[in-house]
Amino acid sequence: MVVQHNMQAANANRMLNVTTSAQSKTTEKLSSGYRINRAADDAAGLTISEKMRKQIRGLDQASTNAQDGVSSVQTAEGALTEVHSMLQRMNELATQAANGTNSKDSDRQAIQDEIDQLTTEIDRVSETTKFNETYLLKGEAGTKTINMKAHDAGLKGTLTDNGDGTATFVMDTLNAGDKVSIGGKSYTIGSDEADVDTWFTDNSINDTANKKVTVNGTEYTYVDGTNASATAGAIKAGWYAKTPTAPTDTTASTKPDFDDVTKIKEAINKGGTAQTGTKTVTGMNDKNNAAGAAGADGVSDTDATVISKKKAYELASKELLKANQIGDTENSAKVGVGAVDKPVSLINGTGTFQIQTGSAKVANSLSFSLHVGADADMTNKIQVNIDAMDSASLGIKGLNVKDDSGNAATYAVDAISDAISKVSSQRSSLGAVQNRLEHTINNLDNVVENTTTAESRIRDTDMAEEMVNYSKNNILAQAGQSMLAQANQSNQGVLSLLQ
Repeated sequence: MVVQHNMQAANANRMLNVTTSAQSKTTEKLSSGYRINRAADDAAGLTISEKMRKQIRGLDQASTNAQDGVSSVQTAEGALTEVHSMLQRMNELATQAANGTNSKDSDRQAIQDEIDQLTTEIDRVSETTKFNETYLLKGEAGTKTINMKAHDAGLKGTLTDNGDGTATFVMDTLNAGDKVSIGGKSYTIGSDEADVDTWFTDNSINDTANKKVTVNGTEYTYVDGTNASATAGAIKAGWYAKTPTAPTDTTASTKPDFDDVTKIKEAINKGGTAQTGTKTVTGMNDKNNAAGAAGADGVSDTDATVISKKKAYELASKELLKANQIGDTENSAKVGVGAVDKPVSLINGTGTFQIQTGSAKVANSLSFSLHVGADADMTNKIQVNIDAMDSASLGIKGLNVKDDSGNAATYAVDAISDAISKVSSQRSSLGAVQNRLEHTINNLDNVVENTTTAESRIRDTDMAEEMVNYSKNNILAQAGQSMLAQANQSNQGVLSLLQ
């Protein structure tokens, strides 16, 4: 029996300390709700849990970022709704101004006044629409030059946009006698002397018996010359409007209306019209210019609605230029033949026009990215691009509808249509981004939920299990305390030996 080392008490004390430590950890887990309160609780689990927490909190913020993106996109798109409404009203006004019943001064001026106000309001909306101090519709610092869409001025033909600020317009083939509308006016394509000769040759109209041709609405027939029986009188060869009969005066000769086809051509070249079947030719009679001086100008001296093909091409080029100058703030619009720098004239017109479209210097497009992920990965960026939406960018700056003819308003309709199309395209793009962001938000929230569930399994306390451990350790602690007390009493028997 020894007293220096009470091993029973020492063992009971050690076990009580182990139980107390386990009881402390169990109490901590129950009170905090976490299974891992320090790295020592589960080193590997802590590492995994913290990585998951980083992802969860990053994705939560990414979802908020996407929601902010939706709000900004909705703000821009909502403003463009009103821009669309104003453009639709401008289209109504331009269509009204194009009508010929308007008073040349007052009516179109009143229409112009409203168009000016609407243009100014479009610029104001572009300048002031913002989200969190970011201006959404006026672009960003710096400028760029944009090209307008090419227009055909309502002419019949094929317009091809080359995509580089130029276009090619091929006018439908013009033939002698064709009707063509240019700048709202109707013209007939006349023929020069060479064209008239070619027309007669192509249609086999010559001084041959019984040949027929209609001149200025009257049909003529060629009759061979004959002598009246036993008389000096004769029916001379030539073109007759009526079938000739033997002359009553046997000493006279019946003369034709036209001696030969050459005389008919002379009548046609003085502004007449010849027809055979469905084919027609109208002579130009173009000897003097508009001022009355000698020199052909491509316009008939007797009928201003009869013009040559070359004149038609010249007039068409002028209308093409007017149509493509709308919105051209840089004065770059040109129309030429063969090249944009070679203007169309009475000499070089071919019916194929090279067009350099109008252009405008505008602000660069606004570009910003929405970060919608928890990682530093560029694929987590959603790019949002918004073009400047002022009147210059839409191609309607300085829109004018108050000319006397109404042609300016007619061409303005096309320009406004292009502006409406551009706003529609921008709204469509913003709507697509918004729909994408809504799917992004749903996905982020789903990932956060599932990742949080996984992190909970690692980090959170299983309360039922820990209560079992707590109860066990509580009982063990009480038992250990009791056993320690008993072990401390076991050496008391030594005292009986010392008495």
